[in-house]
Amino acid sequence: MGRFQIPKTPSTTNKTIRFPDDVIAQVEEAIRGKDSSFSAFVIAAVRLALQDLEEQKRE
Repeated sequence: MGRFQIPKTPSTTNKTIRFPDDVIAQVEEAIRGKDSSFSAFVIAAVRLALQDLEEQKRE
């Protein structure tokens, strides 16, 4: 078994962005009751979108 290592917190930059109210409501509904946050959801969605764009370049 591997040795436990304390994970490093990635560096972050604070960005202020505006979301339409309906999008905020949909995200909050999607994460309700889950062990997640608005920021975590948005980061995952952006990463998936970026991955999709990279795959489209290769087509």
